Amino acid sequence: MTYTTILYDTHDDVLRITLNRPERLNALTDTMRHELIDAFTRAGAEDEVRVVVLTGAGRGFCSGADLVAALESGEPVDFGQALRTTYNPLVRQMRGLPKPIIAAVNGVAAGAGMSLALACDLRIAAENASFIQAFVKIGLVPDSGSTWLLPRLVGLTRAMELMMSGRKVDAAEALAIGLVNRVVPDEELGGAVAKLAQEYANAPTRAIGLIKQAVDYALDHTLEEALEQEAELQAQAGRTADHVEGVAAFLEKRVAHFKGK
Repeated sequence: MTYTTILYDTHDDVLRITLNRPERLNALTDTMRHELIDAFTRAGAEDEVRVVVLTGAGRGFCSGADLVAALESGEPVDFGQALRTTYNPLVRQMRGLPKPIIAAVNGVAAGAGMSLALACDLRIAAENASFIQAFVKIGLVPDSGSTWLLPRLVGLTRAMELMMSGRKVDAAEALAIGLVNRVVPDEELGGAVAKLAQEYANAPTRAIGLIKQAVDYALDHTLEEALEQEAELQAQAGRTADHVEGVAAFLEKRVAHFKGK
């Protein structure tokens, strides 16, 4: 697929996906959503990709769905159909990706744009970043995974307040409530994310993928079921080359050199 609304750049095992509609604060169109699905599918298949960074061009991360573009046809918008055909598959693709995804939140993340940030594994925010569950402001329900992801990150009480009020959460509050992992000065966001991404690119990627799978499974299952899932995934991890390398490095008192295999 040729991308017209996103940028796809891989360097030193790090894939950087950039939402590239800065004139619209990277608002999501049907084309962009299809391109993102394709990009994350590629990321899962390409061995040279060990970690993914998702960010936005210009002064925003993503302002949510582009309602102007959606309404241009003059036809009623079938929101349920849009969610089932693009938004939901995109979130599933991100959560199922067996590689870490870091959101570099460089500005506003609103509506489905906030949902995209929530679907990442780690969120690093610039000081000027903000998060808005904007759906209620136009009489809609939080979607694209927000109702599942947000309560698990910040707790039910706080999530309900943010979803029902639609108020803006600045970067400092986002850090305080556990919505983001770190806040850095605006001018340091790129460097901080690049350093973190390289750390994960050098990590045992297969184990990280299995960690994502184990945690998502445990959130909706009993302790007994989670224990069995851990046993199954640990058996898989124990058969990886990275496990062999990790043990060897430990015994030899040296730094491990993981290959993601």
